[in-house]
Amino acid sequence: MPEDTHKIEIADEQSLPFDGTRLVSTVTQILSDHNLKQSEISIAVVDDPAIRVINKQYLNHDYETDVISFVLDFDESTARLTGQLVVSTDTASNMASQIGATMEDELLLYVIHGMLHLVGFDDKDSESAIEMREREQHYLALNGVEHRWHATSPDGEPH
Repeated sequence: MPEDTHKIEIADEQSLPFDGTRLVSTVTQILSDHNLKQSEISIAVVDDPAIRVINKQYLNHDYETDVISFVLDFDESTARLTGQLVVSTDTASNMASQIGATMEDELLLYVIHGMLHLVGFDDKDSESAIEMREREQHYLALNGVEHRWHATSPDGEPH
């Protein structure tokens, strides 16, 4: 039986320090837990001005946000996923200071949230949002993070 292969790359396009190893190991765990055998995931770690441009360009939302996820390719028959996450350290830092968390824990939440979208979860209604929050809590706990749920994005969606 072939070994699972996950290629996870981080593009650091901002100035705040963070632990990329923690992000990669959590992404790998989520992929494995959802029976994905092959993947290519890129994580762009950016600042608020950059994520605002991407949010406007691709989603027609003219504001900063925490995470944007893109499924580039998914093949269910081979359990193969190609996707991209864009996360903002500025948003993570601002939210962390409001809720008494660390920027790195908040950034981890954004990566988990985005990955859950990539593997098929959504938070469009209250039932699916509750399920997503439970999954987020699970992966945060695996990293020793007890998370207090907080804000919503500017469009009113819980994030």
